Amino acid sequence: MDKRILEHGLGMNRRKFLSRMSLGIGSVALGSLLIPDLFGAKSDEEMLLAGLPNFAPKAKRIIYLFQNGAPSQLDLFDYKPKLNEMFGQDLPASIRMGQRLTGMTADQKKFPLAGTAFRFDQYGEAKAWISELLPYTSKVVDDLCFVKSMHTEAINHDPALTFFQTGAQVGNRPSMGSWLSYGLGSENKNLPAFCVLLSKGKGNGQGVYSKLWSNGFLDSVHQGVQFSSGDNPVLYLNNPESIDKADRRKMLDKLEELNAQTFQESGDPEINAKVQQYEMAYRMQTAVPEITDVSKEPEDIVKLYGPDCLIPGTYAANCLLARKLSESGVRFVQLYHQGWDSHGGLPNEIKGQCMDTDQASAALITDLKQRGLLDETLIIWGGEFGRTNYCQGKLEKLNYGRDHHPRCFTIWMAGGGVKPGVYGETDEFGYNVIKDPVHVNDFHATVLHLMGIDHEKLTFKHLGRRYRLTDVAGNVVKGIVA
Repeated sequence: MDKRILEHGLGMNRRKFLSRMSLGIGSVALGSLLIPDLFGAKSDEEMLLAGLPNFAPKAKRIIYLFQNGAPSQLDLFDYKPKLNEMFGQDLPASIRMGQRLTGMTADQKKFPLAGTAFRFDQYGEAKAWISELLPYTSKVVDDLCFVKSMHTEAINHDPALTFFQTGAQVGNRPSMGSWLSYGLGSENKNLPAFCVLLSKGKGNGQGVYSKLWSNGFLDSVHQGVQFSSGDNPVLYLNNPESIDKADRRKMLDKLEELNAQTFQESGDPEINAKVQQYEMAYRMQTAVPEITDVSKEPEDIVKLYGPDCLIPGTYAANCLLARKLSESGVRFVQLYHQGWDSHGGLPNEIKGQCMDTDQASAALITDLKQRGLLDETLIIWGGEFGRTNYCQGKLEKLNYGRDHHPRCFTIWMAGGGVKPGVYGETDEFGYNVIKDPVHVNDFHATVLHLMGIDHEKLTFKHLGRRYRLTDVAGNVVKGIVA
Protein backbone atom coordinates (compact mmCIF):
# COMPACT_ATOMS: atom_id res chain seq x y z
CA MET A 1 0.00 0.00 0.00
CA ASP A 2 1.19 3.50 -0.80
CA LYS A 3 2.34 4.95 2.52
CA ARG A 4 1.61 8.46 1.31
CA ILE A 5 -2.06 7.57 0.92
CA LEU A 6 -2.23 6.31 4.48
CA GLU A 7 -0.50 9.37 5.88
CA HIS A 8 -2.60 11.69 3.79
CA GLY A 9 -5.83 9.86 4.62
CA LEU A 10 -6.89 12.16 7.43
CA GLY A 11 -6.52 15.12 5.12
CA MET A 12 -9.18 13.76 2.78
CA ASN A 13 -12.88 13.51 3.29
CA ARG A 14 -14.31 10.05 3.76
CA ARG A 15 -15.68 9.69 0.23
CA LYS A 16 -12.37 10.62 -1.44
CA PHE A 17 -10.42 8.31 0.83
CA LEU A 18 -12.63 5.32 0.01
CA SER A 19 -12.48 6.15 -3.68
CA ARG A 20 -8.67 6.37 -3.62
CA MET A 21 -8.32 3.06 -1.79
CA SER A 22 -10.54 1.18 -4.30
CA LEU A 23 -10.42 -1.97 -2.22
CA GLY A 24 -14.05 -2.92 -2.74
CA ILE A 25 -14.79 -3.52 0.90
CA GLY A 26 -17.40 -0.79 0.85
CA SER A 27 -19.47 -3.20 -1.23
CA VAL A 28 -19.41 -5.97 1.34
CA ALA A 29 -22.85 -6.63 2.81
CA LEU A 30 -21.75 -8.30 6.00
CA GLY A 31 -23.88 -9.11 9.01
CA SER A 32 -22.24 -8.84 12.39
CA LEU A 33 -22.72 -9.30 16.05
CA LEU A 34 -24.15 -6.34 17.94
CA ILE A 35 -20.88 -5.22 19.52
CA PRO A 36 -20.56 -2.11 21.70
CA ASP A 37 -20.61 1.05 19.64
CA LEU A 38 -17.09 1.81 18.46
CA PHE A 39 -17.46 5.53 19.11
CA GLY A 40 -19.21 5.42 22.48
CA ALA A 41 -22.76 6.20 21.29
CA LYS A 42 -25.64 3.87 22.13
CA SER A 43 -29.13 4.08 20.68
CA ASP A 44 -32.31 3.75 22.69
CA GLU A 45 -32.99 0.48 20.89
CA GLU A 46 -29.64 -0.96 22.01
CA MET A 47 -30.45 0.00 25.57
CA LEU A 48 -33.85 -1.70 25.30
CA LEU A 49 -32.15 -4.89 24.17
CA ALA A 50 -30.03 -5.13 27.30
CA GLY A 51 -32.56 -7.54 28.82
CA LEU A 52 -32.51 -10.11 26.01
CA PRO A 53 -33.07 -12.98 26.09
CA ASN A 54 -36.26 -12.39 28.07
CA PHE A 55 -36.11 -15.85 29.66
CA ALA A 56 -34.00 -19.00 29.53
CA PRO A 57 -33.83 -20.10 25.88
CA LYS A 58 -34.35 -23.68 24.78
CA ALA A 59 -32.31 -23.11 21.62
CA LYS A 60 -29.19 -21.06 20.98
CA ARG A 61 -29.06 -21.28 17.20
CA ILE A 62 -31.30 -21.94 14.18
CA ILE A 63 -30.73 -23.74 10.89
CA TYR A 64 -33.64 -23.10 8.53
CA LEU A 65 -33.83 -25.52 5.60
CA PHE A 66 -36.24 -23.59 3.39
CA GLN A 67 -37.69 -25.63 0.52
CA ASN A 68 -38.42 -22.90 -1.99
CA GLY A 69 -41.36 -23.52 -4.31
CA ALA A 70 -43.62 -25.40 -1.86
CA PRO A 71 -43.20 -29.19 -1.44
CA SER A 72 -46.36 -31.26 -1.78
CA GLN A 73 -47.40 -32.27 1.72
CA LEU A 74 -49.81 -34.82 0.17
CA ASP A 75 -46.93 -36.72 -1.44
CA LEU A 76 -44.54 -36.47 1.53
CA PHE A 77 -46.20 -36.22 4.95
CA ASP A 78 -49.99 -35.78 4.95
CA TYR A 79 -51.30 -39.19 3.90
CA LYS A 80 -54.87 -39.06 2.59
CA PRO A 81 -56.14 -42.43 1.27
CA LYS A 82 -59.50 -40.76 0.54
CA LEU A 83 -57.87 -39.02 -2.42
CA ASN A 84 -56.82 -42.35 -3.90
CA GLU A 85 -60.29 -43.79 -3.33
CA MET A 86 -61.88 -40.83 -5.14
CA PHE A 87 -59.16 -40.50 -7.79
CA GLY A 88 -60.39 -38.36 -10.69
CA GLN A 89 -63.63 -37.30 -9.00
CA ASP A 90 -64.36 -33.61 -8.60
CA LEU A 91 -63.44 -31.85 -5.36
CA PRO A 92 -66.73 -31.47 -3.44
CA ALA A 93 -67.95 -27.88 -3.27
CA SER A 94 -68.63 -28.42 0.44
CA ILE A 95 -64.91 -28.91 1.00
CA ARG A 96 -63.67 -26.10 -1.18
CA MET A 97 -66.29 -23.63 0.08
CA GLY A 98 -65.52 -21.15 -2.69
CA GLN A 99 -62.02 -20.52 -1.43
CA ARG A 100 -59.62 -18.45 -3.47
CA LEU A 101 -57.68 -20.11 -6.30
CA THR A 102 -54.66 -18.97 -8.29
CA GLY A 103 -55.01 -17.72 -11.83
CA MET A 104 -53.47 -20.99 -13.01
CA THR A 105 -56.47 -23.16 -12.03
CA ALA A 106 -59.30 -20.67 -11.44
CA ASP A 107 -60.60 -21.28 -14.98
CA GLN A 108 -60.62 -25.07 -14.71
CA LYS A 109 -64.14 -26.46 -15.13
CA LYS A 110 -63.36 -29.39 -12.86
CA PHE A 111 -60.97 -30.03 -9.99
CA PRO A 112 -60.20 -33.77 -10.19
CA LEU A 113 -58.81 -35.24 -6.99
CA ALA A 114 -55.29 -36.62 -7.30
CA GLY A 115 -54.20 -39.26 -4.84
CA THR A 116 -50.49 -39.72 -4.34
CA ALA A 117 -48.49 -42.03 -6.57
CA PHE A 118 -46.27 -43.00 -3.64
CA ARG A 119 -46.54 -45.53 -0.84
CA PHE A 120 -46.79 -44.30 2.76
CA ASP A 121 -45.86 -46.10 5.98
CA GLN A 122 -45.92 -45.17 9.66
CA TYR A 123 -42.72 -44.65 11.63
CA GLY A 124 -41.58 -43.89 15.15
CA GLU A 125 -43.38 -43.66 18.45
CA ALA A 126 -45.83 -41.14 17.03
CA LYS A 127 -46.67 -43.47 14.09
CA ALA A 128 -46.08 -40.56 11.74
CA TRP A 129 -46.92 -41.16 8.09
CA ILE A 130 -43.89 -40.75 5.81
CA SER A 131 -43.68 -41.21 2.05
CA GLU A 132 -41.39 -43.77 0.47
CA LEU A 133 -39.62 -40.78 -1.09
CA LEU A 134 -38.03 -39.98 2.30
CA PRO A 135 -36.24 -43.15 3.53
CA TYR A 136 -33.60 -41.22 5.46
CA THR A 137 -36.11 -38.87 7.12
CA SER A 138 -38.09 -41.90 8.27
CA LYS A 139 -35.05 -43.05 10.28
CA VAL A 140 -34.92 -39.84 12.37
CA VAL A 141 -38.68 -39.45 12.76
CA ASP A 142 -38.54 -39.66 16.57
CA ASP A 143 -36.55 -36.42 16.59
CA LEU A 144 -39.09 -34.58 14.42
CA CYS A 145 -42.11 -32.46 15.23
CA PHE A 146 -44.47 -32.48 12.24
CA VAL A 147 -46.71 -29.42 12.11
CA LYS A 148 -49.46 -30.48 9.70
CA SER A 149 -51.72 -27.50 10.26
CA MET A 150 -49.67 -24.62 8.91
CA HIS A 151 -51.63 -22.01 6.95
CA THR A 152 -51.10 -18.60 5.36
CA GLU A 153 -53.06 -15.95 3.47
CA ALA A 154 -50.50 -15.66 0.68
CA ILE A 155 -51.28 -17.71 -2.41
CA ASN A 156 -48.41 -16.73 -4.73
CA HIS A 157 -44.71 -17.44 -4.27
CA ASP A 158 -43.22 -13.97 -3.80
CA PRO A 159 -45.56 -12.73 -1.05
CA ALA A 160 -45.74 -16.16 0.61
CA LEU A 161 -41.96 -16.58 0.68
CA THR A 162 -41.46 -13.01 1.86
CA PHE A 163 -44.08 -13.55 4.58
CA PHE A 164 -42.29 -16.58 6.00
CA GLN A 165 -38.92 -14.86 5.95
CA THR A 166 -39.89 -11.39 7.19
CA GLY A 167 -43.34 -11.58 8.80
CA ALA A 168 -44.84 -9.39 6.07
CA GLN A 169 -45.92 -9.98 2.48
CA VAL A 170 -44.26 -6.78 1.29
CA GLY A 171 -40.57 -5.99 1.08
CA ASN A 172 -38.27 -3.76 3.16
CA ARG A 173 -38.86 -5.62 6.41
CA PRO A 174 -36.08 -7.31 8.39
CA SER A 175 -35.78 -11.07 7.92
CA MET A 176 -35.95 -13.56 10.78
CA GLY A 177 -32.17 -13.83 10.82
CA SER A 178 -31.80 -10.06 10.99
CA TRP A 179 -34.21 -9.84 13.93
CA LEU A 180 -32.22 -12.48 15.80
CA SER A 181 -28.93 -10.77 14.95
CA TYR A 182 -30.39 -7.51 16.26
CA GLY A 183 -31.76 -9.12 19.40
CA LEU A 184 -29.13 -11.68 20.36
CA GLY A 185 -26.03 -11.02 18.26
CA SER A 186 -23.47 -13.69 17.41
CA GLU A 187 -21.60 -16.14 19.62
CA ASN A 188 -18.43 -15.75 17.55
CA LYS A 189 -16.82 -12.35 17.03
CA ASN A 190 -15.10 -13.67 13.88
CA LEU A 191 -18.29 -14.69 12.10
CA PRO A 192 -21.57 -12.91 11.33
CA ALA A 193 -24.73 -13.74 13.24
CA PHE A 194 -26.70 -14.47 10.05
CA CYS A 195 -25.49 -16.51 7.06
CA VAL A 196 -27.30 -17.49 3.84
CA LEU A 197 -26.68 -20.53 1.60
CA LEU A 198 -28.32 -21.21 -1.79
CA SER A 199 -28.80 -24.39 -3.82
CA LYS A 200 -30.95 -25.45 -6.73
CA GLY A 201 -32.56 -28.82 -7.37
CA LYS A 202 -33.73 -30.67 -10.45
CA GLY A 203 -37.33 -29.49 -10.32
CA ASN A 204 -39.10 -26.34 -11.46
CA GLY A 205 -37.43 -23.47 -9.61
CA GLN A 206 -38.69 -20.28 -8.06
CA GLY A 207 -36.14 -17.53 -7.62
CA VAL A 208 -34.76 -16.21 -4.36
CA TYR A 209 -33.66 -12.62 -3.91
CA SER A 210 -31.67 -10.56 -1.46
CA LYS A 211 -34.73 -8.91 0.09
CA LEU A 212 -35.33 -12.26 1.83
CA TRP A 213 -32.22 -11.82 3.95
CA SER A 214 -32.35 -8.03 4.13
CA ASN A 215 -31.88 -6.06 7.32
CA GLY A 216 -34.81 -3.85 6.25
CA PHE A 217 -34.93 -0.85 8.55
CA LEU A 218 -32.46 -2.36 11.05
CA ASP A 219 -28.80 -1.34 10.92
CA SER A 220 -27.02 -2.92 7.97
CA VAL A 221 -24.78 -4.99 10.26
CA HIS A 222 -27.78 -7.32 10.63
CA GLN A 223 -28.09 -8.18 6.94
CA GLY A 224 -27.50 -11.82 6.03
CA VAL A 225 -24.11 -12.73 4.59
CA GLN A 226 -24.49 -14.82 1.46
CA PHE A 227 -21.99 -17.63 0.92
CA SER A 228 -21.38 -18.68 -2.70
CA SER A 229 -20.06 -21.91 -4.18
CA GLY A 230 -17.15 -20.26 -6.02
CA ASP A 231 -13.52 -19.86 -5.08
CA ASN A 232 -14.46 -16.88 -2.90
CA PRO A 233 -17.31 -18.02 -0.60
CA VAL A 234 -17.90 -14.43 0.56
CA LEU A 235 -17.48 -11.81 -2.16
CA TYR A 236 -15.04 -8.91 -1.68
CA LEU A 237 -13.59 -10.53 1.44
CA ASN A 238 -10.07 -11.18 0.19
CA ASN A 239 -7.41 -8.49 -0.08
CA PRO A 240 -6.62 -7.20 -3.56
CA GLU A 241 -3.34 -8.17 -5.15
CA SER A 242 -0.29 -6.52 -3.51
CA ILE A 243 -2.27 -5.73 -0.33
CA ASP A 244 -1.37 -7.86 2.69
CA LYS A 245 -3.05 -8.24 6.07
CA ALA A 246 -0.84 -5.60 7.71
CA ASP A 247 -1.73 -3.09 4.99
CA ARG A 248 -5.41 -3.83 5.44
CA ARG A 249 -5.10 -3.32 9.20
CA LYS A 250 -3.47 0.08 8.71
CA MET A 251 -6.10 1.12 6.21
CA LEU A 252 -8.93 0.10 8.57
CA ASP A 253 -7.37 2.03 11.45
CA LYS A 254 -7.18 5.20 9.33
CA LEU A 255 -10.69 4.61 8.03
CA GLU A 256 -11.96 4.28 11.61
CA GLU A 257 -10.48 7.68 12.43
CA LEU A 258 -12.20 9.25 9.42
CA ASN A 259 -15.50 7.61 10.27
CA ALA A 260 -15.24 8.73 13.89
CA GLN A 261 -14.85 12.33 12.71
CA THR A 262 -17.79 12.01 10.33
CA PHE A 263 -19.96 10.42 13.00
CA GLN A 264 -19.27 13.28 15.40
CA GLU A 265 -20.37 15.71 12.69
CA SER A 266 -23.51 13.89 11.46
CA GLY A 267 -24.50 11.39 14.15
CA ASP A 268 -25.53 8.90 11.44
CA PRO A 269 -25.59 5.41 13.05
CA GLU A 270 -24.91 3.76 9.68
CA ILE A 271 -21.36 5.13 9.86
CA ASN A 272 -20.72 2.98 12.90
CA ALA A 273 -22.47 0.07 11.23
CA LYS A 274 -20.13 0.28 8.25
CA VAL A 275 -17.08 0.30 10.52
CA GLN A 276 -18.39 -2.85 12.20
CA GLN A 277 -18.79 -4.43 8.78
CA TYR A 278 -15.22 -3.58 7.79
CA GLU A 279 -13.89 -5.01 11.03
CA MET A 280 -16.00 -8.16 10.65
CA ALA A 281 -14.69 -8.60 7.09
CA TYR A 282 -11.14 -8.35 8.41
CA ARG A 283 -11.75 -11.03 11.04
CA MET A 284 -13.60 -13.25 8.56
CA GLN A 285 -10.57 -13.38 6.29
CA THR A 286 -9.16 -15.98 8.65
CA ALA A 287 -12.36 -17.67 9.85
CA VAL A 288 -14.19 -18.23 6.54
CA PRO A 289 -11.55 -20.29 4.67
CA GLU A 290 -11.31 -22.65 7.62
CA ILE A 291 -15.09 -22.98 7.97
CA THR A 292 -15.70 -23.64 4.27
CA ASP A 293 -12.93 -26.22 3.91
CA VAL A 294 -14.59 -29.66 4.03
CA SER A 295 -11.53 -31.58 2.86
CA LYS A 296 -10.66 -32.53 6.43
CA GLU A 297 -14.11 -33.96 7.23
CA PRO A 298 -13.78 -37.64 8.24
CA GLU A 299 -15.02 -40.37 5.94
CA ASP A 300 -17.96 -41.27 8.17
CA ILE A 301 -19.30 -37.70 7.94
CA VAL A 302 -18.98 -37.67 4.15
CA LYS A 303 -20.81 -40.99 4.04
CA LEU A 304 -23.50 -39.64 6.37
CA TYR A 305 -24.30 -36.60 4.20
CA GLY A 306 -23.61 -38.34 0.89
CA PRO A 307 -20.92 -37.73 -1.75
CA ASP A 308 -22.56 -34.49 -2.92
CA CYS A 309 -21.46 -32.85 0.34
CA LEU A 310 -18.01 -32.46 -1.23
CA ILE A 311 -19.44 -30.50 -4.19
CA PRO A 312 -19.77 -26.79 -3.25
CA GLY A 313 -23.21 -25.32 -3.83
CA THR A 314 -25.18 -28.55 -3.51
CA TYR A 315 -27.84 -28.98 -0.86
CA ALA A 316 -25.75 -31.64 0.89
CA ALA A 317 -22.67 -29.37 0.91
CA ASN A 318 -24.76 -26.54 2.32
CA CYS A 319 -26.19 -28.76 5.07
CA LEU A 320 -22.67 -29.72 6.10
CA LEU A 321 -21.55 -26.09 5.94
CA ALA A 322 -24.59 -25.11 8.01
CA ARG A 323 -23.48 -27.54 10.70
CA LYS A 324 -19.96 -26.08 10.66
CA LEU A 325 -21.25 -22.50 10.83
CA SER A 326 -23.73 -23.27 13.57
CA GLU A 327 -21.15 -25.23 15.54
CA SER A 328 -18.87 -22.20 15.28
CA GLY A 329 -21.47 -19.89 16.82
CA VAL A 330 -23.45 -18.45 13.91
CA ARG A 331 -26.86 -17.59 15.32
CA PHE A 332 -29.01 -18.13 12.22
CA VAL A 333 -28.12 -20.14 9.12
CA GLN A 334 -30.64 -19.88 6.29
CA LEU A 335 -30.63 -22.40 3.43
CA TYR A 336 -32.77 -21.98 0.33
CA HIS A 337 -33.24 -25.00 -1.94
CA GLN A 338 -35.09 -24.25 -5.16
CA GLY A 339 -37.07 -26.63 -7.39
CA TRP A 340 -40.28 -27.62 -5.56
CA ASP A 341 -42.82 -25.77 -7.75
CA SER A 342 -44.51 -28.79 -9.35
CA HIS A 343 -47.48 -27.55 -11.39
CA GLY A 344 -46.99 -30.45 -13.77
CA GLY A 345 -45.04 -33.69 -13.83
CA LEU A 346 -44.96 -33.71 -10.03
CA PRO A 347 -44.11 -37.40 -9.43
CA ASN A 348 -40.92 -37.17 -11.45
CA GLU A 349 -39.87 -33.75 -10.16
CA ILE A 350 -40.47 -34.55 -6.50
CA LYS A 351 -38.36 -37.70 -6.76
CA GLY A 352 -35.40 -35.61 -7.84
CA GLN A 353 -35.97 -33.04 -5.11
CA CYS A 354 -36.12 -35.73 -2.44
CA MET A 355 -32.96 -37.35 -3.78
CA ASP A 356 -31.25 -33.98 -3.33
CA THR A 357 -32.53 -33.25 0.16
CA ASP A 358 -33.62 -36.34 2.10
CA GLN A 359 -30.26 -37.81 3.08
CA ALA A 360 -28.58 -34.53 3.93
CA SER A 361 -31.53 -33.21 5.98
CA ALA A 362 -31.56 -36.36 8.09
CA ALA A 363 -27.75 -36.36 8.27
CA LEU A 364 -27.76 -32.85 9.72
CA ILE A 365 -29.97 -34.02 12.58
CA THR A 366 -27.85 -37.11 13.20
CA ASP A 367 -24.60 -35.13 12.99
CA LEU A 368 -25.75 -32.49 15.48
CA LYS A 369 -27.16 -35.14 17.79
CA GLN A 370 -23.94 -37.15 17.96
CA ARG A 371 -22.03 -33.93 18.68
CA GLY A 372 -24.39 -33.07 21.54
CA LEU A 373 -25.62 -29.97 19.71
CA LEU A 374 -29.15 -30.91 18.63
CA ASP A 375 -30.77 -29.92 21.92
CA GLU A 376 -29.51 -26.36 21.53
CA THR A 377 -29.98 -26.08 17.75
CA LEU A 378 -33.42 -25.61 16.22
CA ILE A 379 -33.78 -27.09 12.73
CA ILE A 380 -36.74 -26.08 10.55
CA TRP A 381 -37.73 -27.73 7.24
CA GLY A 382 -40.55 -26.46 5.01
CA GLY A 383 -41.78 -24.24 2.19
CA GLU A 384 -43.96 -21.16 1.75
CA PHE A 385 -47.31 -22.97 1.35
CA GLY A 386 -48.66 -26.37 0.30
CA ARG A 387 -50.05 -28.00 -2.86
CA THR A 388 -53.65 -28.71 -3.86
CA ASN A 389 -55.39 -32.06 -3.53
CA TYR A 390 -56.77 -31.66 -7.05
CA CYS A 391 -54.81 -31.85 -10.27
CA GLN A 392 -53.69 -28.89 -12.30
CA GLY A 393 -53.89 -29.84 -15.97
CA LYS A 394 -54.15 -33.39 -17.26
CA LEU A 395 -54.55 -36.11 -14.63
CA GLU A 396 -52.94 -39.53 -14.95
CA LYS A 397 -52.29 -42.18 -12.32
CA LEU A 398 -48.55 -41.58 -12.35
CA ASN A 399 -48.44 -38.05 -13.70
CA TYR A 400 -50.18 -35.02 -12.28
CA GLY A 401 -49.53 -31.48 -11.13
CA ARG A 402 -50.65 -29.57 -8.06
CA ASP A 403 -51.35 -25.84 -7.71
CA HIS A 404 -50.56 -23.58 -4.74
CA HIS A 405 -52.51 -24.29 -1.56
CA PRO A 406 -52.17 -21.91 1.39
CA ARG A 407 -55.03 -23.40 3.42
CA CYS A 408 -52.95 -26.20 4.97
CA PHE A 409 -49.48 -27.66 4.64
CA THR A 410 -46.77 -29.42 6.64
CA ILE A 411 -43.41 -28.35 8.01
CA TRP A 412 -41.19 -30.16 10.46
CA MET A 413 -38.92 -28.96 13.24
CA ALA A 414 -36.27 -30.75 15.29
CA GLY A 415 -34.07 -30.12 18.32
CA GLY A 416 -33.98 -26.76 20.08
CA GLY A 417 -36.78 -27.42 22.57
CA VAL A 418 -39.51 -28.74 20.27
CA LYS A 419 -41.65 -31.72 21.22
CA PRO A 420 -41.31 -34.65 18.80
CA GLY A 421 -44.54 -36.00 17.35
CA VAL A 422 -47.39 -34.80 15.17
CA TYR A 423 -49.19 -31.52 15.78
CA GLY A 424 -52.33 -30.42 14.00
CA GLU A 425 -54.65 -32.21 11.61
CA THR A 426 -56.27 -31.66 8.23
CA ASP A 427 -59.56 -33.04 6.87
CA GLU A 428 -59.74 -36.34 5.00
CA PHE A 429 -59.30 -34.47 1.72
CA GLY A 430 -56.16 -32.67 2.91
CA TYR A 431 -57.78 -29.34 2.06
CA ASN A 432 -58.65 -27.61 5.36
CA VAL A 433 -57.19 -27.54 8.87
CA ILE A 434 -59.56 -29.18 11.35
CA LYS A 435 -57.38 -29.22 14.49
CA ASP A 436 -54.77 -26.91 16.04
CA PRO A 437 -54.17 -24.39 13.22
CA VAL A 438 -50.75 -22.69 13.12
CA HIS A 439 -50.48 -19.39 11.25
CA VAL A 440 -47.18 -17.91 10.02
CA ASN A 441 -47.34 -15.31 12.83
CA ASP A 442 -47.76 -18.14 15.37
CA PHE A 443 -44.79 -19.94 13.85
CA HIS A 444 -42.61 -16.84 14.23
CA ALA A 445 -43.78 -16.24 17.80
CA THR A 446 -42.92 -19.85 18.68
CA VAL A 447 -39.48 -19.73 17.07
CA LEU A 448 -38.61 -16.56 19.01
CA HIS A 449 -39.96 -18.16 22.19
CA LEU A 450 -37.64 -21.14 21.72
CA MET A 451 -34.78 -18.64 21.44
CA GLY A 452 -35.77 -17.06 24.76
CA ILE A 453 -37.52 -14.03 23.26
CA ASP A 454 -40.99 -12.68 23.92
CA HIS A 455 -42.10 -11.81 20.39
CA GLU A 456 -44.04 -8.77 21.64
CA LYS A 457 -40.91 -7.29 23.22
CA LEU A 458 -38.46 -7.59 20.32
CA THR A 459 -39.32 -4.31 18.58
CA PHE A 460 -37.75 -1.54 16.56
CA LYS A 461 -39.09 1.98 16.14
CA HIS A 462 -39.31 3.02 12.50
CA LEU A 463 -41.29 5.83 10.88
CA GLY A 464 -43.08 6.62 14.10
CA ARG A 465 -44.23 3.14 15.11
CA ARG A 466 -42.70 0.07 16.68
CA TYR A 467 -42.35 -2.94 14.40
CA ARG A 468 -41.80 -6.56 15.29
CA LEU A 469 -41.41 -9.84 13.38
CA THR A 470 -44.97 -10.89 14.26
CA ASP A 471 -46.42 -7.44 13.46
CA VAL A 472 -49.63 -7.22 15.57
CA ALA A 473 -50.48 -10.93 15.76
CA GLY A 474 -49.05 -14.30 16.73
CA ASN A 475 -49.34 -16.69 19.65
CA VAL A 476 -46.77 -19.16 20.94
CA VAL A 477 -47.85 -22.71 20.01
CA LYS A 478 -47.29 -24.33 23.37
CA GLY A 479 -48.24 -27.78 22.04
CA ILE A 480 -44.97 -28.08 20.13
CA VAL A 481 -42.72 -26.76 22.90
CA ALA A 482 -41.07 -29.45 24.99
